[in-house]
Amino acid sequence: MVARGLSVLRRTDVLIRLGLCVLAALVMWGVTGSWAPSFSYRTGFIPNRDIIARVDFSEEDPVETAKRKDQARSQAEFVYEQDARPLEELRQELKNKVSQLASVESYDKVEPKLWEEFSPAGEGKTPETEKRKFDALKGFFMVGMDSGRFDEAIKRAFVPLERSGVIDVLQHTSTEGSQQGVKVRPTGKPQWTHRAAVEEVLVSKIKPQLQQRLIEELKSFGGMSENSLTVADLTYAWLDQRLQNARTLQLDREASEAEKKAAADAVVMVIREYKANDAHLAEARQPLDSSHVQLLRREYEAWRKQMGWSEKIGHSLATFGMYGALYTLCGFYILNRRRKLVEDLNKFSVLLGAIVVTVILCWGASKDQWRAEIIPLMLFGMTAAIAYEKELALLLAASVALIVSFLLDQGLAEFVILVSSVAAAILFLARIRSRTKLIYVGAISGVVVVATTFGVGTLVGQAFGATDSALNVVEDWLPATWTNSFVVTLAIGAFWFGSCSLLASVLMTGLLPFIERLFDVQTDISLLELGDVQHPLLQQLVRRAPGTYNHSINVASIAETAAEAIGCNGLLVRVGAYFHDIGKMLKPAYFVENQGTEGNRHEFLQPAMSTLVIIAHVKDGADLARQHHLPRTIIDFIEQHHGTTLVEYFYRREAKRLESDPTAAEPDESTFRYPGPKPQTKETAVLMLADVVESASRALSDPTPARIESLVHDLALKRLLDGQFDECGLTLQELRILEDSLVKSLTAVYHGRVKYPEHQTV
Repeated sequence: MVARGLSVLRRTDVLIRLGLCVLAALVMWGVTGSWAPSFSYRTGFIPNRDIIARVDFSEEDPVETAKRKDQARSQAEFVYEQDARPLEELRQELKNKVSQLASVESYDKVEPKLWEEFSPAGEGKTPETEKRKFDALKGFFMVGMDSGRFDEAIKRAFVPLERSGVIDVLQHTSTEGSQQGVKVRPTGKPQWTHRAAVEEVLVSKIKPQLQQRLIEELKSFGGMSENSLTVADLTYAWLDQRLQNARTLQLDREASEAEKKAAADAVVMVIREYKANDAHLAEARQPLDSSHVQLLRREYEAWRKQMGWSEKIGHSLATFGMYGALYTLCGFYILNRRRKLVEDLNKFSVLLGAIVVTVILCWGASKDQWRAEIIPLMLFGMTAAIAYEKELALLLAASVALIVSFLLDQGLAEFVILVSSVAAAILFLARIRSRTKLIYVGAISGVVVVATTFGVGTLVGQAFGATDSALNVVEDWLPATWTNSFVVTLAIGAFWFGSCSLLASVLMTGLLPFIERLFDVQTDISLLELGDVQHPLLQQLVRRAPGTYNHSINVASIAETAAEAIGCNGLLVRVGAYFHDIGKMLKPAYFVENQGTEGNRHEFLQPAMSTLVIIAHVKDGADLARQHHLPRTIIDFIEQHHGTTLVEYFYRREAKRLESDPTAAEPDESTFRYPGPKPQTKETAVLMLADVVESASRALSDPTPARIESLVHDLALKRLLDGQFDECGLTLQELRILEDSLVKSLTAVYHGRVKYPEHQTV
């Protein structure tokens, strides 16, 4: 037995298929990163114990970083544009006023209004004190202080004001920016030049400093300290009334926003350190929120990077072991129940490709923000049910669900939910005769998966399927006490899975034509469209070979009933019967059902040549079907409806012809047989039998029920003994059922009729 197994493994076709299986496993392993366990935590997951960090890792703290950025923005210094012209004009006006006073001879001749600008009204103001002030001013200028030197002293006192500016109140609030200082940008300059403390620009703060600078500068230029002090007081009194309105700073909003942005950008990302076996990442029996999941993912990525090669190899071998076990399980079933699926390399490749694509899509759709792994799995399950039988579809879908559950590290509970959804879809799918059928299947599957999710979630205490996005939406609608409830979270996940089932059926409705073409299968919808009598090939058949068309319609009627009697697809048989003889339209006059008064053309041909003409209608029909892009299953009916049967009429004519020539050998039977292949499915076997009994029953002179039954039995037995049903899986019991159905149908067609008297001549 071992030697036999080794000999099988040495075969090229076996090695190719094994190589495809290995390639599919490698693709799934590589794309899904199966050399390490997957990240299994999801939003809403409730850990049974505290989750402690397995490795040292660090995480960026976006919340704290955002706080620090906000703080940097609020502490940023605003930019103010400094226009010194108001101060220069004020200084020039002061110079002119002082010069005007200094030119007056005596206090009595001073204009009261002008003097009041320098010495405002107030307590203790008497003519004597005012005269002394004026005399001090006169004396100050008489000792050598001219207007130029006075202006120079004022200019030096104004230097800090003209550099940093003057403003009565800041134009930004404490919530917008710093109140400690501002950045000054002189008019005409593209950038700010220096910082100034708020005390240096606010009028209320700079007045005392200005007064002190005036005293110092006037002393320095004046020489007489007493007169200098009086002049400084008079000058300050004049400036005090006008500085309040001499605003030289204006807020530059655009530049200030740029400074705030620069301050925020300068903040370094806050990094939080976590120590292995010490840092608590999540508390026991508390649902994980998005921040927990993000933190756990960081820890998982750090742990995965620190995995050793031995751990990666061990996990990879376990993954490939699972693939191998599932390959073996499914392979044995397919070899025993649907061997042709393995023998046909194209179909085998398509099946493996569909499995790989489904696993990858499930893995991608399982992200926490989607949780939609049910959708690709249901699409695969329904596709398998359409392309193959339900049993194989269930096995394949369960295998894919098991792979997905292991890849996602979600355990048995997730596997049960996935299998329930896809199993319900497969079991309720049946035959698709309308577009709404798939929607109903999706709705039923949705109800099943909702109930399963509730049950499984309650048993294991987990809220499956609750996506982070769905939870955020519900939080806006429901009170916080509700959204924190386990029942509500579980309900959200259950109904989301149900919605995914319905969505999968909607997608399947749109993908159905492409799936039919890819897997070369026909649903009832496509068969009904294909069986439309307005099809170009059928219209040509009606015009060129009306007898053959009538024969095809009759065969289709009795074959459909017979096929349904043994549980086959009657609609497929009916449509196949419509097209099975389309090759006859190329030479219609050579077939008896189309021959009219012109006679039988075969009387002028040798039996071998007549056989070639008759057999050619199979190849011609297949070529016409390909030209009109008929599906492979319909072409199979055309090629297999005669199998490798013998064209008996012309074979016997040839044998009879050769009897007169004693030197001639017996005719070669293979020359008079159809090229085949033999029927490969029960449906094509049904058509073969219906075709031959319908044709033969036309030749009955008196088609009584007994004769019809005998004819059907003889023809069925002849096909059976000729080995025509060896490759289609038809059983003897099913063959007997077919005979009964065909007899009933033909008896109904050729039933006895009442003989009416002849028409009397009027």
